[in-house]
Amino acid sequence: MNNTPYDTTRLSELAQVLIDNIRELAQAGWTPATSSNFSHRLDDQHAAITVSGKDKGRLIEDDIMVVDFDGKAVGRPLRPSAETLLHTQLYRRFPEIGCVLHTHSPVQTIASRLYAANGHIRIEGYELLKAFHGNTTHETAVEIPVFPNTQDMDELAAKVEARLDEGCMWGYLIDGHGLYAWGRDMAEARRHLEAIEFLLHCELELRKLRGP
Repeated sequence: MNNTPYDTTRLSELAQVLIDNIRELAQAGWTPATSSNFSHRLDDQHAAITVSGKDKGRLIEDDIMVVDFDGKAVGRPLRPSAETLLHTQLYRRFPEIGCVLHTHSPVQTIASRLYAANGHIRIEGYELLKAFHGNTTHETAVEIPVFPNTQDMDELAAKVEARLDEGCMWGYLIDGHGLYAWGRDMAEARRHLEAIEFLLHCELELRKLRGP
């Protein structure tokens, strides 16, 4: 008799979805030195998430574990990422969120450093703003928060929670760290991740062209 408190067939399916997409992000250079973490909602109490310390371009099914929404391992005594709470707080708060992606591209990390003092990056007027769920026009502005980095995940999660109270978000940066983006499923989370990456790249290039 299987006493596992989640659907193991569903977990296997999601593990393959995660592995395939993470491999592509690793090939793009967005997960250096075993960094980054990725998850997908498994059900209304659990999420599938990458284990800590693995090369994200070489994941196998056993490298995808299950956590509850308190960030605790379920089913197998594996160690999830230290940042698991940043994933599970989104699943707990927003039932519609199905996937959370965290990457460390050079563009994301450089932007986080340049705009850390502002606490956000304001992006407006780009056609690609319509890539964000709910946006239907380029004639809008989006603020991507930049949070101070800390090893205290409870403190960081609390700061993210407070910012979520202020309005709609599709992602945020952590200073000297990288980007979190999410969506209703993997496809939407990837779209938001790639849109933010593109828009940050544009802003950095414009900054160079304009000069000091």
